[in-house]
Amino acid sequence: MSARKEALAVLTACRVRGAWADAALGAHLKALSPADAGLCSRIVYGVIQNETLLDFYLSGFCSQRLEHLQPPLADVLRIGAYQILFLNRVPDSAAVHTSVELAKGAGRGQASGLVNAVLRRLCREKETLPAIPDRDEAKYLSIRYSHPKWLVKRLLALLGREGAEAFLSNSNSQPPAAAQVNICRCSDGEARNALEAEGVGAEPHSWLPNCLLLQGTGDLERLKTFQDGMIYIQDPAARLVALAADLKPGDRVLDVCSAPGGKSFAAAIAMGDRGKIVSCDLHENKLKRIREGAARLGLSSIRTEAADGRIFREAWQGAFDLVLVDVPCSGLGILRKKPDIRRKKADDLFTLPVIQSAILENAARYVRPGGTLLYSTCTILPEENEEVTDAFLGTHPEFSRERFTLPGPIGAVEGRLTLWPHLHETDGFYICRMTRRV
Repeated sequence: MSARKEALAVLTACRVRGAWADAALGAHLKALSPADAGLCSRIVYGVIQNETLLDFYLSGFCSQRLEHLQPPLADVLRIGAYQILFLNRVPDSAAVHTSVELAKGAGRGQASGLVNAVLRRLCREKETLPAIPDRDEAKYLSIRYSHPKWLVKRLLALLGREGAEAFLSNSNSQPPAAAQVNICRCSDGEARNALEAEGVGAEPHSWLPNCLLLQGTGDLERLKTFQDGMIYIQDPAARLVALAADLKPGDRVLDVCSAPGGKSFAAAIAMGDRGKIVSCDLHENKLKRIREGAARLGLSSIRTEAADGRIFREAWQGAFDLVLVDVPCSGLGILRKKPDIRRKKADDLFTLPVIQSAILENAARYVRPGGTLLYSTCTILPEENEEVTDAFLGTHPEFSRERFTLPGPIGAVEGRLTLWPHLHETDGFYICRMTRRV
């Protein structure tokens, strides 16, 4: 029961306080056994990933509109329905009983009869659920994959029906945890052996060197392999940003928006920890995490600096071989890992290109002649990606896009690249490499 109780607490925190699921989960998993922690996480992410679809089915069996139910009753129903429809290893009877007990425990004992009746009916009729209306293509996909209709429309325009559906389906999947090997400290084989000695499955990535895909990790930060600085957790897409820079030992690097530090770590390792990296963020608590991560990995080339990427620092003008500009963005490329991003409204994104352009404009002043300016985001929307860099290049003739090469099936890239989760098996990412000629 504890796993479901904690899952309800996390969902309530997300809905009532606007908490992020991953952050809220971290506080609630510590007291659970590994098995219960896994079930709790799966329920939380599963409910958020499938909320619109769950509500569509539940609304057919509930006499009241879900949004009119007293909180957290609607989430109790969603937790039960998710287990019934998606978790084959959970018996239907257990899903119903534990949901009824959840309602009672949440102070909604008078509604336990409603929970029992709705979920029992769902059990009886789950093989003959009503079809989702498909006359409106965007509405159908929005319900089927539980993504906002505005995003579905954008994806249809960008990718067509087949590509949009592949992206949406992928966003509801569970990606494996990706660990990058700290080759300044150990080899791939040594890291893999250390992980397997701790009971963690570790397989080499199919095309990205020094990357391991993990299974059965539990709390990654508790692993001795992690604590000893043999690995750090980073998606292949983010690692490719550092590879696109083609860094060399001794390079001077400015990471403008660096938290939580993964790209700075990748850059330091790519240079053999021989160079200078200034990692910036607005908030001291985030800079502290970067310093702790660098110390754990044994990287001495990184120092942190509190800085606003939009405000010019005269001392940095023309001082860096590489300026990395990984700007704040909508995050639509990491929906698999942060499913609550799909709750954003289209209006929430209107100001982002303005902020992104301002950071890029300012950061460009720190690139030395002949140096590299690397712009990246973890989103797939052109208005945050190509449109930002094209507008910048249109007013800065001293910069031009520069060809780069990435490993595996990606190969040569003509200056810019959008990585798609359903095509590249990475997070959704945009990378644009530009060179300052004068």
